[in-house]
Amino acid sequence: MPEFDLSTRHDAGALILDLHGDLDGGATDRMQQAQAQAAELAPAALVLNFAGLGYMNSTGIALIVGVLADARRLGTDVRVCGLSDHYRHIFEITRLSDFVSFHPDEHTAVDDQRSPTS
Repeated sequence: MPEFDLSTRHDAGALILDLHGDLDGGATDRMQQAQAQAAELAPAALVLNFAGLGYMNSTGIALIVGVLADARRLGTDVRVCGLSDHYRHIFEITRLSDFVSFHPDEHTAVDDQRSPTS
């Protein structure tokens, strides 16, 4: 099982979270730290880059729900890139897709000027 790792970067007013490894219960502390950082920085957009994701279970989905709830409370646009077809389907059936915009790559996610509802 690949250990979870998360790195953050800034680009054009967006905070980018690069997710690597398995998003499960072992990711809780790091995801909560990233949420606190996003709340402190209040970026215009939060980009979740799933390109390095190995696996995500129900606990991982719950962690994403927490990120989305915080972003919504702060009025931060959430954009997703690098999500496999399988996990995109999971986002759709769980209706997480109602709260994010999907992008084919990080560049388009950072440059997107649309709101998640457009």
